Amino acid sequence: MDPQSAAEIGRLSPEAIQQVKREAWPQPRSADELHDALTITGFIAEDEIPAADLEPWYGLLAELQRRQRATRLSLGAEMLWVAAERLLAVRSIFPDHEMAPVIEALPADEAASRETAVTEIIRSRLESLGPVTLSRLTRAGGLSTGDVEQALRMLEQEGFVIQGHFDPRQHELEWCERGLLARIHRYTLKRLRSEIEPVSPADFMRFLFNWQGLDEPSQGVAALERVMQQLEGVSLAAASWEEEILPARLQPYFSSELDQLCASGKLAWLRRLPADAKESRRKNPAVKSTPLAFIFRSNLALWCQRESELPQGLSATASKVLEVLEQWGASFFDDLQQQTGLLKTQLENALGELVAWGLVNSDQFQGLRAMIRPEKSRRRSRRRPPLQAPLASGGRWSLIRAPLQQADEGQRVEQIARVLLTRYGVVFRKLLERESGLPTWRELLYCLRRLEARGEIRGGRFVQGFAGEHFALPEAVSLLREVRRRSDAEELITLSSADPLNLTGIITPGRRIAAQAGHRILYRDGKPIAINQAGEITIDDAVPASEHWHIKNLLTRRQHPANYHKPQQGPLF
Repeated sequence: MDPQSAAEIGRLSPEAIQQVKREAWPQPRSADELHDALTITGFIAEDEIPAADLEPWYGLLAELQRRQRATRLSLGAEMLWVAAERLLAVRSIFPDHEMAPVIEALPADEAASRETAVTEIIRSRLESLGPVTLSRLTRAGGLSTGDVEQALRMLEQEGFVIQGHFDPRQHELEWCERGLLARIHRYTLKRLRSEIEPVSPADFMRFLFNWQGLDEPSQGVAALERVMQQLEGVSLAAASWEEEILPARLQPYFSSELDQLCASGKLAWLRRLPADAKESRRKNPAVKSTPLAFIFRSNLALWCQRESELPQGLSATASKVLEVLEQWGASFFDDLQQQTGLLKTQLENALGELVAWGLVNSDQFQGLRAMIRPEKSRRRSRRRPPLQAPLASGGRWSLIRAPLQQADEGQRVEQIARVLLTRYGVVFRKLLERESGLPTWRELLYCLRRLEARGEIRGGRFVQGFAGEHFALPEAVSLLREVRRRSDAEELITLSSADPLNLTGIITPGRRIAAQAGHRILYRDGKPIAINQAGEITIDDAVPASEHWHIKNLLTRRQHPANYHKPQQGPLF
């Protein structure tokens, strides 16, 4: 943790601060231990001795004084006790003050310089006091404010001391030795983690359904934008976005709102992950199963780190369209047709192929929506007015290029970690098994630890049965507790197997259910109890037969149709 980040920590536990202060302050049981304490602390003022320990301390100090291992320095009304080994430094700081005549006078030329002596004494004091204010340092020993400030600045440059507001009850700026601050922080994290009782996997699934809005779908463009922030970077089958994923979170869902976000320049769709070896051996136009992701344009540098390489199996028509886009830039469908001289169907197939390779996209989603419709539906739409926007009205098509200014790797990992926290609320290694194209868990782990150190997120063990470190947003921790209290909710949630929250075999026990459009899973209180795979419904044996009809109805009924146009307001004439 760098000094700036450490200085910004504002959520340290007062109990942890007091505990470290008690541990750092001497608690001698013998004269030798007290002598060591005087050597380490530089000096100890009599008013710093705990009231409950005055009698045993004075007995030990008197013994050290008789053995000439310590002396008493009088500073007016204040009395300091100093070990013999620190006498030179202390005398160079207070040359005009009276010293008990137990230790013989020392040669003045052996005394260290005053500046160095003050710095070393302040260093020793900080090792025993924990977070301390400037006024406290100057009050004990009668050191001047200027001398102490100069010493603190020198120690700060060394990285020995860190300044900040550590104790929430203290308004004055504090200084703390780095090692003690790290210990306070560890105690704070330990206390915070001990406050959190892990939930069961079923309760965690209920939390995720609530976190992503499947239990209470929202509506409107603002709600769609929040959903897209949670699902940013997730690669899903192209058709599943509007057929299953978005309608499950937004009711009613209007595809025109998605076009609005894309056309406004906020959101971009693209194939983020490269085609696999099997796809690269043949022409592969964009179809319903082509994996596509949505990314906010401001974050393209985080997700697109390099230029897409041209595949060897690119068709001649696709290569021709690619050359025109490279030369003319973003172009409408009709402009591309004029520049390439291709037939409409040829251009449609060429664009579909380039989309499937992850080389092009358009500034609206309706072009892709028309592209992935079955050919039979396209022919039918030519014979009568289309209900869906045709490919020609799909906005401008352009090449997908990596941003000119690449994101710093550390910044990229941190932003992706924040996206994952936004998506799941709670993040741990097992949960990310279905994710692809992410930084390694090691990189994410170090980043999440830094966020925890800053007090932005919480660390601990939030879900039972999963090893390793867990990290959560503070609001997610509160929601987890609330979900756990609602143990008898009897919540029924139907989910597409293509949904990112299909975590069967990962979070919930049992076999994994493949992510495939059209297949659905029914959860009761976070536990999968029935599956619909290609029309074949399998129901858990523990479910009573009297509930089978209702379960089959839920698995076969579409949650909500994907409307392509908002209803017009007012009477039609």
